[in-house]
Amino acid sequence: MAVSLIQPHDPVLLISEEGKRYLVFVEPGQAWYTNRGRLAYDAIIGRPYGQVAETHLGQRFLILRPTLSDLIQHLKRTTQIIYPKDAARLVMELDLMDGKRIIEAGTGSGGLTLAFARAVLPHGKVYSYELRPEHQRVARRNLERLGLLPYVELKLRDIAEGFDETEVDAVFLDAREAARFVPQAQAALAESGLFAALQPTVNQVSQVVAALEQGDFVEIRVEEVLIRAWKPVPERLRPADRMIAHTGFLIFARKLDARYRYFWLDKRARRRATEFGKIKNLPPIQGH
Repeated sequence: MAVSLIQPHDPVLLISEEGKRYLVFVEPGQAWYTNRGRLAYDAIIGRPYGQVAETHLGQRFLILRPTLSDLIQHLKRTTQIIYPKDAARLVMELDLMDGKRIIEAGTGSGGLTLAFARAVLPHGKVYSYELRPEHQRVARRNLERLGLLPYVELKLRDIAEGFDETEVDAVFLDAREAARFVPQAQAALAESGLFAALQPTVNQVSQVVAALEQGDFVEIRVEEVLIRAWKPVPERLRPADRMIAHTGFLIFARKLDARYRYFWLDKRARRRATEFGKIKNLPPIQGH
């Protein structure tokens, strides 16, 4: 089997003997400078991953191929990242794969954008909206360096004006007061399209859920993803002292044709809603 060699401009993960992690892009003729010494990139290019490189001061670093999780956490950023644990859940629940089209509203530094792009390439597309040009510039650079820009269309605009795209497979909102933009998401989604949002506080979550209930959405769910690592020492295996706990609430829903929206309610809920006037002129469920 052919050995994978590090190529010019590739992202490389460097891990020190103390376990500190650094993400670099190996540009020919350049070097990485640290208090542990100078590491010339030409000494790394052409070598296999999994080896050790030394700085001019003799400090050693393990050379690894970065994972998607490494990229999200260590790329240059100007905004708070969406953690890999949340990104993985979003890719799964939004059913992203080759050929899918997804709208993302706020791009930020592009960490989640790259996860979406890798999921939908080569025939899919990510339409990413951002309001602040300085954030979009960082995201564009990150995506370009990773070769993912062809799969992303970056847009600088206030999403309150609505989205350009229609009939998309999924919409993700990472914006303050995301509840305000649920109607815009609904207008952009195809029937049975998938919705997701990330909000940091419970009152914001409540507002999004209320907005979804006012729209044509069913299967509304709220989740919080927690990860507890364990110390991998066979003789004293136990949970780590720290864990990545609350980073945000994930809200999921699915758009449904308004004629069938109340099919989601069980019989008792449908009857009570009709009796108390919450549902006006309830249409019959067709096709059964």
